[in-house]
Amino acid sequence: MKEYVKEMRKLVGSHPIMLCGTNVIIFNNQGQVLLLKRSDNNCWCFPGGAIELGEKVGDAAKREVLEETGLQVNTLELFDVFSGQELYYKYPHGDEVYNVVITYTSKDYIGEISINEESTSACFFNIEELPSEISPPEIPIVEELKRRMLS
Repeated sequence: MKEYVKEMRKLVGSHPIMLCGTNVIIFNNQGQVLLLKRSDNNCWCFPGGAIELGEKVGDAAKREVLEETGLQVNTLELFDVFSGQELYYKYPHGDEVYNVVITYTSKDYIGEISINEESTSACFFNIEELPSEISPPEIPIVEELKRRMLS
């Protein structure tokens, strides 16, 4: 958890806060997308996380990918911005958030995948064969990805 969020939680407890985050849909050479299996809810998600105070969104996206996967992303393309009631989430430990997520795509990365403690596994999936256990705030993003890729 980031320092800003920790400080906010000291003030508001587990009550809902608005959280601005970013994630990256990473494509490999076969057109598959990278998903991480979260250690907190055992659901799949794209690499990403909260934007720190004063941090540029693109920098946050690259930092989160590096922290969570060991991959260095070189270029990002804006995919979409997601917000609203469907991005509400209550974490297993009780904290509540309304997410605003800036989602990027990238095919331009280097490195070998090495996950941190936030995930239990990482895998590239064909768009048509994405797992059904998607982390709830990621569902609208996955649905939009499928809509664009499979239409």
